[in-house]
Amino acid sequence: MNMKNTVICAFSVCVILLMSCGTKEAKFEPLFNGVNFDGWETYIGVPDSSVDVPELTRDETGQYTQPVGVNNDPLAVFTVQNMDGTPVLRFSGQINGSFATLKEYGNYHLRLEVKWGEKKWAPRAEKPRNSGVLYHGTGEFGKGLDVWKIAHECQVMEHMFGDSYRMGATYCDITAKQTENGGYIFDKSAPKVTFGHDLPAGPISAKNPENEKPNGEWNVIEVMCYEGTAVHIINGTVNNVITNSHLKVDGKEVPLTKGVIQLQSEGAEIFYRKVEIRPITEIPKEYLK
Repeated sequence: MNMKNTVICAFSVCVILLMSCGTKEAKFEPLFNGVNFDGWETYIGVPDSSVDVPELTRDETGQYTQPVGVNNDPLAVFTVQNMDGTPVLRFSGQINGSFATLKEYGNYHLRLEVKWGEKKWAPRAEKPRNSGVLYHGTGEFGKGLDVWKIAHECQVMEHMFGDSYRMGATYCDITAKQTENGGYIFDKSAPKVTFGHDLPAGPISAKNPENEKPNGEWNVIEVMCYEGTAVHIINGTVNNVITNSHLKVDGKEVPLTKGVIQLQSEGAEIFYRKVEIRPITEIPKEYLK
């Protein structure tokens, strides 16, 4: 091979390597280190009256008058445990609370695994087990149902994994059809509907299809967020897509494209593990078909 051909060949190899580097997906990085709560903070709301929280104020009827607060967890609602040789986060569910990242994230692919425990607590002791993955969290704790930061929610509730819920004063568009009971369900072929607590459609678009595993088994939950779009993926299946994520400020739409990630304690024992994230530059087209 002469010098000219050698140079051309070397140049071609460099171009191919550069192109492959440009298209290589970023690696997932752990958000939970398996040891402690580094990178996270906790917030615990007002307990049910059936719960005994020492030194927390009650009124004359026995109802608590204040939340437990930030990074104060006298009943160990949030703990790190070992399960089958793997570190897991255990949320007791005894009091509603938020396990929230300190850092805000935008344009990312979040992936984690979750399964239910056995315990349930008042006032949800007779209701379906409940938790949730909240994304684009912003503002103060307590603005969403008196506990969480306002956000969008990928619902984690028995038979409702992937439902899209507005946690507080957030808004979005979802292609959804109305059901016989007046609610809405995700349908990629349906027209767009705008969801919000103060809108006719309300805050919820149900998932479609249902793809969660039986209690006691681990489920893989993924949320892909890019700009104003977010995709809910349950055990490999897309079952909700939101677009035009926004807030309203002085009556005007303001994009909501980043924020903290929150995991919920909400009346039922639940375990989270392998909580990880990576940056993305787009949502792959196969998830948006």
